[in-house]
Amino acid sequence: MDLGIKGKRALVCASSKGLGKGCAEALADAGCTLVLNARGAEALEATAADIRAKYGVEVIAVAADITTDEGRAKVLEAAGQIDILVTNAGGPPPGMWTDWTRDDFIKALDANMLTPIALMQAALPGMMERGWGRVVNITSQAVKAPIGVLGLSNSARTGLTGFVAGTSRQVAGSGVTINNLLPGIHATDRAVSLDTGVAKAQGKSLDEARKQREATIPAGRYGTAEEFGAACAFLCSQHAGFIVGQNLLLDGGGINTTL
Repeated sequence: MDLGIKGKRALVCASSKGLGKGCAEALADAGCTLVLNARGAEALEATAADIRAKYGVEVIAVAADITTDEGRAKVLEAAGQIDILVTNAGGPPPGMWTDWTRDDFIKALDANMLTPIALMQAALPGMMERGWGRVVNITSQAVKAPIGVLGLSNSARTGLTGFVAGTSRQVAGSGVTINNLLPGIHATDRAVSLDTGVAKAQGKSLDEARKQREATIPAGRYGTAEEFGAACAFLCSQHAGFIVGQNLLLDGGGINTTL
């Protein structure tokens, strides 16, 4: 399917690997010019070079911490006029409600709520003026079904979801859509980290820990960065202009819910 976004300029955050990289590759395959961001310069440059070679599109790599004012300013200056924004940032560490201080919550809010909001506030006016734009926020399945030990993430990402719910309806009339992607477990470094923790805690091998988790997913497997990226690219496409303020769950059916 021709997504109709060839030549559009896309900023993809945390895109040196994992789900962000999957989104970047799918947008490159659709012919978009890319501005990639991540904190680690070496991995980011490697990804940028790989995408340039594979898809033949222009790729600008900006190594910076997108969760800081300085990092955002650096990325936005390099990005210039963008048509597509994909926000993404790693989640805060797990724990229990008795562990967290106010500073812990502020840090989580800065990274997973206030950073994507700031990026949207920077990008939306230009998109609205030009009459077209797409924003996709990568959040978490925890927005749909909270995970107890991820209370910091639950709080921050749910706050972002509320912001998107209202704002998306305010900008839709200008040809701009905002939607959220809610990933479940995917075959990324994050999954390896989680499974390694389970393996150590339960005295199992990494393969056994993965199979144990896969057994809880109706699809019987982990998702891939490629199929996650394809979903992102579709939401960014010309065909998705009537999809507004939605939360698309990509979890292989893991969350048992009617709506």
